Amino acid sequence: MPYSDGNEQDLINVLRNAGALSLSLVAEQHGKVVGHIALSPVAHESGVEGWFGLGPISVEPALQRKGVGGLLISEATAWMNARQARGCILVGNTKYYSRHGFIPAAANAPEKEPAEYFMVLPLDNTIPAGRFSFHPAFYLEEF
Repeated sequence: MPYSDGNEQDLINVLRNAGALSLSLVAEQHGKVVGHIALSPVAHESGVEGWFGLGPISVEPALQRKGVGGLLISEATAWMNARQARGCILVGNTKYYSRHGFIPAAANAPEKEPAEYFMVLPLDNTIPAGRFSFHPAFYLEEF
């Protein structure tokens, strides 16, 4: 993907080791892990709290386009709602994520991210003016 560094599998461990893995959820089929989603805390330049970053998310290639990713997103959203989170951000395929309520928000994109792929899911129907930033673990040179 043009917005991916290809290191998503390693990022989970970096977030976990940094104590910044808020949610790590797997989908199983017949006892085998077939999908995963992660949430981590994000910052906003205004100081507003209660936002999470979605990603990485992965689904076994043979099961893509069969609803596994959507179920993971739904469960992650329910988890955030149960905690009265304000919303969620991500960098990803705008056609796919718009089906799950995310909206493009180029003006809010972190400086180091491609604005054309930046999206938000405002759980309280408000998006604060200004830029978000993912956890610093996303920007480590090596992991």
